Amino acid sequence: MIPTPHIEAKNQNEIAKTVLMPGDPLRAKFIADTFLEDVVQFNEVRNMLGYTGTYKGRKISVMASGMGMPSIGIYSYELYEFYGVENIIRIGSCGGYTEKVKLYDVILAMDAWSESSYAKVQGGYDKEIIESTESLNVKLTEYAKDLNIPMHRERIHSSDVFYRENFEEYQEIYQKHGCVGVEMEAFALFHNAKVLGKKAACLLTVSDNLATKEATTSEERQNAFTNMMKIALEMAE
Repeated sequence: MIPTPHIEAKNQNEIAKTVLMPGDPLRAKFIADTFLEDVVQFNEVRNMLGYTGTYKGRKISVMASGMGMPSIGIYSYELYEFYGVENIIRIGSCGGYTEKVKLYDVILAMDAWSESSYAKVQGGYDKEIIESTESLNVKLTEYAKDLNIPMHRERIHSSDVFYRENFEEYQEIYQKHGCVGVEMEAFALFHNAKVLGKKAACLLTVSDNLATKEATTSEERQNAFTNMMKIALEMAE
């Protein structure tokens, strides 16, 4: 089924085996414009921009996922199942749940805890924790070390809800489940990778912190989170 209902690339060769997946389409464009050479745009359906180019002479793609698990669930599934993509590395922002993670710190999500029903509905998985792919995590950890970029290896919370009525719940989630921060996509990505026999990882940059009340601007989130991008780009093949 190519093109798919959501991706207009006409064949698998238009998309690399490894795809970096930010949530924001403008962040995808920023990565393509800033870091890639010989760039070709392969998707603009619903403005969910996707590009393929080379980084240090090696092929890699970047495509936006949109916000939330239903959105990344669609795009990552189609990339894996219909376009032959093997590796997806989510690169996004997260909110910190503890002073342990500072603004602009990079977090590698070893696994994701979630209350979401995504995995149960999609494939009958009824547990609250899904692991990322360890082989990708090993590579990303090595790349971060080579680039001299500090990186936390932690559990994160994937939430379906951005505006909770009781924001103080984050303290219980941190204490009970060990999640150092919150985002909205990794749990679904990790699940799709598992059911399809593919690989997935997630690099996050701390954009705000509920414990310290610090925050970054939308422009900073779009353009300034380059450390996690540099780590992920080393995955180019």
